[in-house]
Amino acid sequence: MSIKDSTKSSKAKKFVTYEEVLESTTDYSEVPVNAKLSAKDKLHLYREMIRIRRFEERTLRVYQQGKIGGFLHLYIGQESIAASCASLMGDNDHIITAYRDHGIGLAVGMSMNECMAELQGKFTGCSKGKGGSMHYFAPDKNYWGGHGIVGGQTPLGLGLAYALKYKELEGCALCLLGDGAVNQGAFHESLNLASLWDIPVVYVIENNGYSMGTSQERSSAGQVLAKRADAYEMNWDAGHGNDVYEVRAKLHDAMELARKKHKPSIVELITYRYRGHSMSDPDKTYRTKEEIENYKKTKDPITLFEDRLKKEKVLDEDAIKAIHKEATEEAEASAQFADNSPFPQPSEIMDDIYWEADNPNQRSSEGSLFFETLES
Repeated sequence: MSIKDSTKSSKAKKFVTYEEVLESTTDYSEVPVNAKLSAKDKLHLYREMIRIRRFEERTLRVYQQGKIGGFLHLYIGQESIAASCASLMGDNDHIITAYRDHGIGLAVGMSMNECMAELQGKFTGCSKGKGGSMHYFAPDKNYWGGHGIVGGQTPLGLGLAYALKYKELEGCALCLLGDGAVNQGAFHESLNLASLWDIPVVYVIENNGYSMGTSQERSSAGQVLAKRADAYEMNWDAGHGNDVYEVRAKLHDAMELARKKHKPSIVELITYRYRGHSMSDPDKTYRTKEEIENYKKTKDPITLFEDRLKKEKVLDEDAIKAIHKEATEEAEASAQFADNSPFPQPSEIMDDIYWEADNPNQRSSEGSLFFETLES
């Protein structure tokens, strides 16, 4: 029996396109999760987006000055997603992401000082200078990184959510990934277990269209990436990642489903990065300058939210100038802080590898640790 070409069959299933999924007349500012936002809440969201952009712009200069070793993945253009995620998190909600992690770090409450210092490998950084750009962590803020392995955070996000269910806590884990990670085996293994065991995890695809440098059309079969959830009998949704109100509305629904019913979801948010994949990416071979400039002029998340808040009489020109000035000064101060901070001491190179090694009086395991064997 031969396999039929379903694309030629009159009974073939209709494929869903982004045009169909994203076509909506809903006023997301009116949905309950957004309607209850106060003017103060809205200004906070706007301020956080500005802080992220100004920080990232300052890190670009620091990198160009040769002060940052390794990679640097900028979040410019995707600020609305980070700010929205953080605004929806409760005490029992956790978040984890990939290597484009600065925006999430700032949004959940990390200081620019500890973030900038980490980029320069300084001891005052959030990971004591040992992690760099791709390894921001803030366990006290339920933020678990910052991971350089493509898709490597997806089973970890599943683990965070599993722990919530195991401890019978009402919460969820937000696991962010890019469109380049959706074809990784670890991601699909995670989806299978999430559905099989009813784990309260929300996988958030930040689809900026180009992975590392290859367009989605050339790298991934099927238009709507989130629709792959159908194969695992999971819920899914997709929306405009540059619209704060829409992002919050769609994430809220998925997070509530996870918290209340332990049902996992995939939410795909269509976004865009203005810079290359990393600073080693010349960004001159796979998209045009015209495409980038057109997006900036018509779809920039900060501009769109700014215009919306003006119409709502929440924001005026004086406030805009003040917020931009404040964020620029904060970013500049963080660069100075990092410059003046010390590097880690060589004697501390083995610290923070194993908890039991740092806390020998509370050690419960037996045998030798790997690096202790090397020393002997």
